[in-house]
Amino acid sequence: MSISKFNPEGYYDPTTYAALSAIEREEYRKANPYRPLVYICSPFAGDMEQNTIKARQYSRYAVEQGAIPFAPHLLYPQFMDDRNEEQRALGLLFCKVWLCKCDELWAFGGNISPGMKLELAKARQKGVRIRFFDENCREVFECTNL
Repeated sequence: MSISKFNPEGYYDPTTYAALSAIEREEYRKANPYRPLVYICSPFAGDMEQNTIKARQYSRYAVEQGAIPFAPHLLYPQFMDDRNEEQRALGLLFCKVWLCKCDELWAFGGNISPGMKLELAKARQKGVRIRFFDENCREVFECTNL
């Protein structure tokens, strides 16, 4: 976004930022109806319940930013078992296929899980644009464990 979170005096101004950002997003959507397909890349294994909640939040954020999110770890665990090695491998294969159909990959969180590393490698191999976000959906340029 081109709106600053700080006022002309340099003070943090979240109310004005939120209002102007909403206006800018709406103007952009009206002028540009195209919505990119975005692959949501975030941890799933480990605390699956909490990671599922976060993936939903990340997907909602993508919608708010004018994108069409695809979060495979919200879809496939509904009928596949991530703890089963064969089903996990098959799920990762499905993810790689979907990833090649997406315009961008958005990686969320400070740490990169082994599954995320595979997705990031595939995105790099296919030339898919990669963006990194922290757990609060703020875009960052550094992540640990890459």
